[in-house]
Amino acid sequence: MKKFFDVISPPREILDERLNKYPLSREDEKRNPIFQTQRTHGRYFSQYALFVFYVAVISYLELVYRLSIFKSFDGDYVFSVMLALPAASILFFASVFASEIKNKIIASVIILVFIIAYGAQIIYFFIFKTPLSLYSLIGAKDTMQFWDVAASEIIKNGVVVALLFAPLILLFLFRKRLFLSERPKLSWLFIVAFAGILSYGVSILSIRATSGNDFSQYAVYYNIASPELSMKKLGVLTTMRLDLERAVFGFEENGNQNTAEISHVPPSVAQEVMLSKKDNMMDINFSGLSNGERNQALLDMHAYFASSKPAEKNSYTGMFKGNNLIVILAESFSPYAMSSELTPTLYKMSTEGFVFNNFYNPVWGVSTSDGEYVLNTGLIPKSGVWSMLKSGKNYLPFAFGSQFKKLGYLTKAYHDHTYTYYGRDKSIPNLGYDYKGVGNGVKVKKTWPESDLEMIEVTADEYISSQPFAVYYITVSGHREYNFLGNYIAKKNKSYVADLSYSDTAKAYIAANLELEFALKSLTEKLEATGVAENTVIAIVPDHYPYGLPKETLDELAGHKVEENFELYKSVFILWKKGMETVSVDEPVSPLDILPTLSNLFGLEYDSRLLAGRDVFSNASPLVIFVNRSWITDNARFNSTTAQAGAAGGGEEYRDVINQIVADKFKYSAKILETDYYRKVVPQ
Repeated sequence: MKKFFDVISPPREILDERLNKYPLSREDEKRNPIFQTQRTHGRYFSQYALFVFYVAVISYLELVYRLSIFKSFDGDYVFSVMLALPAASILFFASVFASEIKNKIIASVIILVFIIAYGAQIIYFFIFKTPLSLYSLIGAKDTMQFWDVAASEIIKNGVVVALLFAPLILLFLFRKRLFLSERPKLSWLFIVAFAGILSYGVSILSIRATSGNDFSQYAVYYNIASPELSMKKLGVLTTMRLDLERAVFGFEENGNQNTAEISHVPPSVAQEVMLSKKDNMMDINFSGLSNGERNQALLDMHAYFASSKPAEKNSYTGMFKGNNLIVILAESFSPYAMSSELTPTLYKMSTEGFVFNNFYNPVWGVSTSDGEYVLNTGLIPKSGVWSMLKSGKNYLPFAFGSQFKKLGYLTKAYHDHTYTYYGRDKSIPNLGYDYKGVGNGVKVKKTWPESDLEMIEVTADEYISSQPFAVYYITVSGHREYNFLGNYIAKKNKSYVADLSYSDTAKAYIAANLELEFALKSLTEKLEATGVAENTVIAIVPDHYPYGLPKETLDELAGHKVEENFELYKSVFILWKKGMETVSVDEPVSPLDILPTLSNLFGLEYDSRLLAGRDVFSNASPLVIFVNRSWITDNARFNSTTAQAGAAGGGEEYRDVINQIVADKFKYSAKILETDYYRKVVPQ
């Protein structure tokens, strides 16, 4: 680093040596403003050193992020460096017009802000396995309840955090060579401005040159909102800038560049699908709605949904009609938490009833909240916003609570943590439930985490004798951190896992999830005692995979090295009713499919065209979608980060078709949320 500064800003002794060896005449000095300034002020510097320093700082922070998160270094990094140049020119102008001392303070603040921003992105990803969006900052007050989790991650990744502060240290060490002691001359400013504009132009041209790929730099810069892909393809700084721009000015996805169709015709030539009693669809007159409509977004949506192919009713339609329903969103639950010995209730449920052998549970942008949104709406969350919270003002006729309430069911929802967390006091009542959590009705012991068993014991009597009922539980006992010190539930259940041949972290994870086993055991016993067990369907779905576990612990529990783009998200979905025949489902399934599948099983009225998921038992083709736009079908799987398809399945044409379908599902799911679309088209 010293040699670097010696080149761009030689120290005084080197310049003295050069001047003594090659002295300048007074006329030369007058013609050379650099030496004139150096002689006048008794300081030697390069007027562009600070600009170069800013470029180096941004490039360095991008590199730290890339190596920390992606654990790799590839050609995508070049775009991060190119886009650092125009940013550096802006920072240069921000810190050269004041006095020398003030410029040092301004530059120090700028560098510190950058360090905090990159550090926040790294720590947030370590915790939630997703980039930090601008919109997520609105939940800072709630997430501060888990300050100890953030502190733990900072400590565990102390080397990375320390590396982030290197630019600030260098700024202090080389401060005498970086800052001008006089106002910058117009010629200097012109050169830096020209460099910034030129580099920005070259960056944009380079991005445009990648336009042949659906998941290229061009795609994430112009067409799609995918922070996960953008972080890798364009870097942290550009992703955060795009996030800010789109939050302020809005953004509409343009879809993929390779247009194709499979389940619908392009909206421009859409024909209204004929209403059929054999299909799960409602009598919605999209053509009539389009007449006189001037909003182009709505016209596009009407055409798209009118042309979408509805799912047919099938032999499973109405199988559970009239039954009670209990849906459980299980915190960090996974197959690793189950065994026939330790969790006999959960194990029995997972091996009887409907058995989903290829269930994948993707992580979306806002952790548990987005998992909850997918489960309750059958839609893909919109990138950059808290979709569940935003939906609290929308009409959601297909949510379980809304559907069953319309049929006269008693509808209740419970959570054994703070009832306002993630804005649930606004969103869950809008799903059609009478909602209680800690602070407004659920009275459990104040521990961290709280007990799922206690939640069942203090709430079950409120509904179990009132048939029919539809109940929604959000658990918390399986929450991180997984240890026997700060995790009350893990410590409480430690004796059950003491003899397991796992690490303490793995044991603590299993111990924490044992509370869900005890809760389900208590619940099923209560259902039996009340005589409604044979008439009650229980659905259990994790909110996300246990990302609070280190990767090596996941590998330990799995018994092998877990592949990170697909296998990492392989999970469990329990759908069980006492006495039913076991049905094995081998097709790939995800939480997007739960709402339409249960709606069909209960014989509810819904429109399959207006959901991103599918009824698993219908004629709709299987499709599991991940947040980075990778996907799995019954024929192939596609990794968007490498743009490579695996397994069998139709080659490049098939890949382009599915990519377009995935792009449409992202686009129109977001549009449904943005426009409160159901209020406009679904009969109330």
